[in-house]
Amino acid sequence: MKKHKIFSIIFIIGLFVFTSCFKDLNTIPLDKDEITSATVFDTPESYKQFLAKIYGGLALTGQKGPNGAGDVAGIDEGESSYLRNLWVFEELTTDEVINHWGGDAGIYDFHNQSWSASNKYITGMYYRIFYQITLCNSFLRETTDKKLSDRGTSNDLKTEIDTYRAEVRFLRALSYWHALNYFGNVPFVTEEDGIGAFLPEQISRENLFTYIEDELLDVQTKLVDAKANEYARADKAAAWTLLAKLYLNAKVYTGTGRYEDCITYTEKVINAGYSLNANYNHLFLADNHICSGVIFPIAFDGIRTKTWGGTTYLINAATGGNMNSGDMGISGGWAGNTTTSALVSKFPDETGDIDGRAMFFTSGQSLDIGDYNNDFTQGYAITKWKNITSTGAQGSDGTHVDTDFPMFRLADIYLMYAEAVKRGGGGSEATAVNYINDLRQRAYGDASGNITAGDLTLDFILDERARELYWEGYRRTDLIRYGKFSTSTYVWPWKGGSENGISTDAKYDLFPIPSSDLSANPNLIQNPGY
Repeated sequence: MKKHKIFSIIFIIGLFVFTSCFKDLNTIPLDKDEITSATVFDTPESYKQFLAKIYGGLALTGQKGPNGAGDVAGIDEGESSYLRNLWVFEELTTDEVINHWGGDAGIYDFHNQSWSASNKYITGMYYRIFYQITLCNSFLRETTDKKLSDRGTSNDLKTEIDTYRAEVRFLRALSYWHALNYFGNVPFVTEEDGIGAFLPEQISRENLFTYIEDELLDVQTKLVDAKANEYARADKAAAWTLLAKLYLNAKVYTGTGRYEDCITYTEKVINAGYSLNANYNHLFLADNHICSGVIFPIAFDGIRTKTWGGTTYLINAATGGNMNSGDMGISGGWAGNTTTSALVSKFPDETGDIDGRAMFFTSGQSLDIGDYNNDFTQGYAITKWKNITSTGAQGSDGTHVDTDFPMFRLADIYLMYAEAVKRGGGGSEATAVNYINDLRQRAYGDASGNITAGDLTLDFILDERARELYWEGYRRTDLIRYGKFSTSTYVWPWKGGSENGISTDAKYDLFPIPSSDLSANPNLIQNPGY
C-alpha cells in the first residue's frame, strides 16, 4: 500500500459467491471479461493479489478509490470505510468526540446514543464486516490442498499460500471479533458452507467467542514470527494481541472473566521484543511506519490508497475553525470532530506542557459545548493525527493522507496487562506499575509523572487509557467493560442528547442488527430493546 512499505494492492474480483445452472462448476465463460476462480488463479501472483484485496478492505472502499465501483451498496462509498465506521462506533459514542455535521443524517445519533436499526452507519459497518468475512471465506475455499493440486501449484508456492491462509484466518477472526463486539449474536458463515444462495444461521455471542478463540489459538502457530512479516501484514504478535483483547473483554461477551489468559498473551507480545517509540506524537504522523511499538497497522498512502475514510477522515474532519490546515499537512479541513471537556479534564493541563499527549487546539474554540450543530468551534480540536512527517514534511497528497493507523500497539498491551492484574488475573503489580510509568515518563519527559502501587486502581487505568489511546478506536469498548457506557455511573457533555449528560438505555451497549438484514434473513433475531 505504501511505497517501500507493503506489497502492492492490485484489485481483482474478491467474491466468488456464484450460483450456477451448470453441472460443471469449472466451466470457463466464453465472455473474456467475466472472471471466475478458474481464470483469476491462473498465475502464481494472483494469490498474493487476492490477499492484498483482503488487507485493503480494512482501508479502502472500492475498486477505483476514493470512489467508484464501491464494495458495499446502499451507503455513500466514503462513509462505508471499515476503519471510518469502526472509529465512529468507538469514538463518536463516547466522551472523546463530538461531531458537528448536523446535515449528515444519523451522525448525531451516535453521541446522543439514540440510534436505531435503520441508521446508515450501523448498516455500513455491519455489511463491511461481513463483506470482509466473505472475502476471507472465498480465499480459503480457493486455496485448499485439492484445488491447489488441481491447478498444478508448486510445493514452494503451496508453502507460501499456507502462510497467506493463516493471515486470512486471522483477518476473518478480527472481523468476527468486531461483529461479536458490536452486534453480539450474528449470522455465521465459514468456508465450509457451500457456495450459493442460503440464509445463514445466527450464532450466539458465547459460541462466536469460542470460535474466534479456537481460530486464533490454532492460527498463532501458523503465522510468521513476531516482527518477521512484511509491513502491515499479520504475524504471531497480531494474533496474541487479538487473543488478549478477546480475553480482557470475555466477561462482557460470555459472563466469565479470562484475565489470567489476557496476561498470558500480553506477556507473549511484550517478550517478542517490541519497544516503545521514543516520541509519542510520531506514532500518528505521515511516516509512522518507521515507529517501533506498532504491532499491527492499517496502511495508507496519499497517492496509492485514496479514500474518504481511514486516517484521511480522521485528519480532515478534525481540522476547522482557526486552525491552519497546512499545520495538519492538508490543503483544507472538513470541520467535523472536536472533543469534550471530559477528555480534556483527564490531563493535568490542556497545553501539553506537562503531559505531552495532550494535543488540543484551543484558539477560537470553547471548552464547554453549547449548541454544537454545524459549529466546529464548540469543543477543543484535536491535533494528534497529522499528515506531516517526523521531519516536518507534508504528506504526498493534500487531502488523502500517508498516515497509517496503528490498530494494535505496545502501549495498549502494557495497559491491558495492568488492568488484567488489577482484575485478579495474577501477574505482577510491580511490573504493571513499571509499564505504566514507562508510558508516563515518555509523556512527561521525566519521572515527575510516575505513580506508585497505591495509585494503580482500575479507575486510574481507565483514565490512563484515555490519555494514551484517545481517538484510536478503543473508548466505547473500554467504557462498556467498566460499566460506564450507558449507565449513570459516568456521564459526559451531551451524552444521551443532554447538555450535561444523562444515563441512557442499556440496550445501547450493543448495536442493532440492521433492519435490512432482518428483513432478508428470517433466521435472525434482533438484539433486545430495538
